[in-house]
Amino acid sequence: MPDNFITLTFPDGAKKEYEKGISGYEVAESISKGLARNALSVTVNSTIKDLDAPITENGTIEINTWDSEDGQYTFWHSSAHLLAEAVQDLYPEAKFGIGPPIENGFYYDIDFGDKTVGLDDLPEIEEKMVELARNKSEFKRREVSKEEALSFYKEKGNEYKIDLIEDLDDGTITFYEQGDFTDLCRGPHVPNTSLIKAAKLTSISGAYWRGDVDSKQLTRIYGITFPKQKMLKEHLDQLEEAKKRDHKKLGKELGIYMMDRMVGSGLPMWLPNGTVLRRTLEAFLRDEQKKRGYKEVITPHIANIELYETSGHYPYYKDSQFDPMEVDDEKYMLKPMNCPHHHRIYSNELRSYRDLPLRLAEFGSVYRYEQSGELNGLSRVRGFTQDDAHIYCTHDQLKKEIKNTIELTQFVFSTFGMPVDIRLSFRDDNDKKYGGNNEYWERAQKEIREVADEMDLDYKIAIGEASFYGPKIDFIIRDAIGRKWQLGTVQVDYVMPERFDLTYVGSDNKKHRPVIIHRAPFGSMERFVSILIEHFAGDFPLWLSPLQMKVLPISEDFNEYAEKCAAKFEKEGVRVETDTRSEMIGGKIRDAENAKIPYMLIVGAKEQENDTVSVRRHKKGDIGTFSLDEFFDYVMDEINSKSLTSNHN
Repeated sequence: MPDNFITLTFPDGAKKEYEKGISGYEVAESISKGLARNALSVTVNSTIKDLDAPITENGTIEINTWDSEDGQYTFWHSSAHLLAEAVQDLYPEAKFGIGPPIENGFYYDIDFGDKTVGLDDLPEIEEKMVELARNKSEFKRREVSKEEALSFYKEKGNEYKIDLIEDLDDGTITFYEQGDFTDLCRGPHVPNTSLIKAAKLTSISGAYWRGDVDSKQLTRIYGITFPKQKMLKEHLDQLEEAKKRDHKKLGKELGIYMMDRMVGSGLPMWLPNGTVLRRTLEAFLRDEQKKRGYKEVITPHIANIELYETSGHYPYYKDSQFDPMEVDDEKYMLKPMNCPHHHRIYSNELRSYRDLPLRLAEFGSVYRYEQSGELNGLSRVRGFTQDDAHIYCTHDQLKKEIKNTIELTQFVFSTFGMPVDIRLSFRDDNDKKYGGNNEYWERAQKEIREVADEMDLDYKIAIGEASFYGPKIDFIIRDAIGRKWQLGTVQVDYVMPERFDLTYVGSDNKKHRPVIIHRAPFGSMERFVSILIEHFAGDFPLWLSPLQMKVLPISEDFNEYAEKCAAKFEKEGVRVETDTRSEMIGGKIRDAENAKIPYMLIVGAKEQENDTVSVRRHKKGDIGTFSLDEFFDYVMDEINSKSLTSNHN
């Protein structure tokens, strides 16, 4: 290939030659004018670039539109600059700190000086953002020297930007300008402001500069923007629905869990209903694992620090771990990960290739330090339980085992009615952070992709998103209101077998290294339950509901028959209670509805005489009268099939 040409590889694996120096926009235009029109940025060799940036080397390329994560990252990065431009216009004395994109939108930390800006001021800033966006101002990148950058912000009296610039090397500093606003920024940005059609500033909080409590507290303004007004409306509707489904609210109302100051922040306690829910989930996965040849183990909650030094979890991740404790002149730590314990179980005896694959599973409790400001109900805690499993296999077995773990993970999420997006996270060959043998990496990535193709999976490849010890498959689920959550991950590991000197004796009578697959469909039980509560809005399917039915006698004369009905179901493990309170039947029904109990069995003289039950389904009302045996069969079928909906429609 001539020196003035480069080869670019697209996400589908297609390769195409272009003249060196071609821009991302020109690459998009070569595919279609529509793609070029919708393009926001371009990702080359895992680095997001402006559309007009020249591409000068071979590599991977992805054209980023609104529908991609990198496209939204770019869009919201530019929106943060638009927010700053609006604030500058309305508050000329304001000084700006940092303004990054985040998972859903962006924020900017701002020093408003003597002025106090609150929620009531946000609508005016929003209007100014939309007004400035219509100017179609281009985002222009400009390289500046360190001296010029410092001079620019000294003249403005902005000590925050000066602080940032002092940490930068000369020759690496860039400004971006749009309209009358200039910002210290690496980029990337969308071509111009007119792409931003709708804006909503969502909240305000305080933020110390660089997280230093001794520094001045700045005003952090959060916002989100969209390329269409309709998208903003849909987003706001989703937020309203999310409030109704908030697991912290429903968790309290349904008696799932509690937090207690005396116990400690971020340490949830499972209440009876929550314990039933969690144990039901564990039994479901435990049963599936048993069918698939997993062996369950139990490991302690603390361990000698040497274990985590060997794995590398300490000191590399010590900021997210609790401090070591002294015991008998040795240091111990609360367990941050289950993996090292399982590796020691593997090395407890000499393994033969005939013993592999060995699949070790555990519902293991771990503890990690989260800052108090990041704790959030069950979804972000300091003590949690992972459905961890580690599969030790030969290289020849790897492909089959990856396929088995994908099938299990898909089965789990389909059981809960959660659509799944799959991402294959591969290494970036230009990055030196990865461990292990390059040949094994290439083989594993090839086999992961082959499995995905053979299983006809719809997947995306994310270059540079692999773990340091191996490629992985990420499962991103969508809940009932369209939100995305990354849950299950399947990771291939070549590093830990080396660190723990794990071996097996092969058919050649020589020692070999196994490959490890890390796998956890739920991730953590706490976070998964928080997502389940919000996914179902607390209306769990029958098999999962902590209390599956309540028998409601219309008066105390029928309490004995009600108890007889309950006993029939209870004998087969159905979770049932009888409401024998001296309450009117309407009040009993209302209480059962509020508790989101799936079935209410109402019994009186007619039902007792005919050995029947009148049945109400939560949120559906009266569904008819059934013989006790007939309804028993219906209920058992619904529970055993793990149906997401009632059989009685």
